[in-house]
Amino acid sequence: QLQAFGGGMVQAGGSLRLSCTASGITWDQYTLSWFRQAPGKEREGVACITTTGETKYYADSVKGRFTISSDNAKKTVYLQMNSLKSEDTAVYYCAAERIPTPFIQSTWNNPRVYTNLWGQGTQVTVSS
Repeated sequence: QLQAFGGGMVQAGGSLRLSCTASGITWDQYTLSWFRQAPGKEREGVACITTTGETKYYADSVKGRFTISSDNAKKTVYLQMNSLKSEDTAVYYCAAERIPTPFIQSTWNNPRVYTNLWGQGTQVTVSS
């Protein structure tokens, strides 16, 4: 299972760091991703990283502001969010799936690809 932490309320321009810790799974060959869902909107991919750390992808809306990283020893993936904007307000979820390498780039941001491992959401609210 996955457990997400670190949400909260922050002013525009501020920073937050989300954490997602895995338990009960073999931390190997997974694509670890962060999604978010704002009220009335579909869940969208924010960023992903493979457990090897070699591959990272970001949504265009967060490039240059968010950084995804992982600590394999702790089985934890992080999302450092800087220069937050009001449009970043959403519930953030972490997810994990073993996606074959050739398909990661084209599918990582599709929530339907993640069949089983989702963390509980953590609310991020950015006030303007």
